[in-house]
Amino acid sequence: MAVEGGMKCVKFLLFFFNFIFWLCGLALIVVGILVQVSLTQTFMINDVSTSGAPIVVIIVGAVIFFIAFFGCCGAWQENYCMVTTFAILLSLICIVEIAAAITGYVYRKKVSAVVQDSLTEMITNYKNGTDKFRVSVDKLQEDLKCCGVNSSADWRNFAPDGNTVPDSCCRNVTANCGVGAMMDAAKVYTEGCRGIVEELLQKNILWVIVAALVIAFLQIMGIVFACCLMRGIRSGYEVM
Repeated sequence: MAVEGGMKCVKFLLFFFNFIFWLCGLALIVVGILVQVSLTQTFMINDVSTSGAPIVVIIVGAVIFFIAFFGCCGAWQENYCMVTTFAILLSLICIVEIAAAITGYVYRKKVSAVVQDSLTEMITNYKNGTDKFRVSVDKLQEDLKCCGVNSSADWRNFAPDGNTVPDSCCRNVTANCGVGAMMDAAKVYTEGCRGIVEELLQKNILWVIVAALVIAFLQIMGIVFACCLMRGIRSGYEVM
């Protein structure tokens, strides 16, 4: 028996919210991927703990993407079993999203230590690293307009003279522009990359937290609508 009156309105609201969830799932996947790419490639930070929140968000986004389709079918067909399953799965996903948001918030507290270790490793491995690795380091310094971890002096072991930095530290990048110019602020950027990378990372993590919490709030509303529709469908069965 089809639901009538207010329950019919709830049915269409749930269907609409599932479409929103489908878009939210897609948004979570995109946000998670962008943050993960920023961590591992742009900032070259490979600490396992840093990938936790973005990976969880990507997985949750993919699951929501498919659950939303499941919920749409259940709402449209007024199938009690499908709507119930949808509500349960959505509740579990909501819990995971809140956990991911908490993980992201906790990680923001340890960004400084992770960035320090990662950038120090970057400098240590620069000379013996692969061409791709060196290109990534150079791109990081050129794009962020910084040099070294805390200052350009961190490159003191880069060359035998102890006063040379990679050309990517130069304000105007040309061949051998960093030779003998470690502390020459007119030629090279003397500010380290640590503070800049920390700030950018914290912004990225904040986006993950905001995305997870906003979508979790929308999901709670979806769960409420699903429960209302379940009650309406069950009442219809009882009347029959």
